[in-house]
Amino acid sequence: MYKTLKGRHFIALRDFTNMEIDLMLETSSDLKRRFYMDEITPLLQNKTIALMFFEQSTRTRNSMEMGIAQLGGHANYLDTSTMQISHGESAKDTGIILSSFGHGIACRHCVWEVGNAYLREMAKYASRPIINLQCDLYHPMQGLADLMTIKEVKKKTEGLNLSIIWAFATSHKKPISVPLEQALLFPRYGMNVTLAHPEGFELPDWVIEEAKANAEKYHGTFRVVHDMDEAFKNADIVIPKNWGSWSGKIPDVSIHDFKDWKCTEERMALANPDVCYMHALPADRGNEVEDRVIDGNHSIVYQEAENRLHTAKAVMALLL
Repeated sequence: MYKTLKGRHFIALRDFTNMEIDLMLETSSDLKRRFYMDEITPLLQNKTIALMFFEQSTRTRNSMEMGIAQLGGHANYLDTSTMQISHGESAKDTGIILSSFGHGIACRHCVWEVGNAYLREMAKYASRPIINLQCDLYHPMQGLADLMTIKEVKKKTEGLNLSIIWAFATSHKKPISVPLEQALLFPRYGMNVTLAHPEGFELPDWVIEEAKANAEKYHGTFRVVHDMDEAFKNADIVIPKNWGSWSGKIPDVSIHDFKDWKCTEERMALANPDVCYMHALPADRGNEVEDRVIDGNHSIVYQEAENRLHTAKAVMALLL
């Protein structure tokens, strides 16, 4: 199992079996325990990774930089606006050169219909693993941390009622990669998944088809609704988060017509008593969610965010 992961690209969790994902989660939990015990874990001693960012980052950049340092290695942060990419250097050339310098390349590139293709092009030519730090389609690091957090808090996944919910935000147009990754992953672990959003914010048809197929295969369920209250009813976990219209087409209305798509205490009361609130962060406080919810007893966002460190370390330890 370990040897099958060494040298693999990490672009989407759908490229890995449940058994392989479970190994990543087990490794994450072990590294978290050892981190809490101040135990030195030089698993990647003297290894290096290039971190390429086309967009801003807080959790992703720091979990990777601090993570590889804690494993004994070193990360080079690369703002792509200062690289020759800005002058037209190809993904092929960048992938070949950077992979010859070190032991892996990690990249965030979220431009629609560009990011994932760029990662795949680098992976085609790179001699070392390419790690996806979020693209236009997938966010495997976030999906892995979310799954780890759910297992820690709920002690199981089978039969959980989990709702992925669109929420109003004004901060910036957010990619569909987080809800897309969650929609594909969670049904594979036997959850009853509800995807809720207003008309115009659908995920691509192939995602819905694959999510339903995963639910059938792994004895969960998957449904799509357009009522936010319905998504909260009897939920064990809610993930209200904004995402943009991937097609660029939304109904002939203003985005502000959906301001009521907010996570409130009243809506949390529709869920099960021990419901957990999750969010990949940063949350658009006051729009996506009330402070009383994200700072309340049901919120596990900081545990979820911390697990980005431990899962990042596990992915690097297993692949590099």
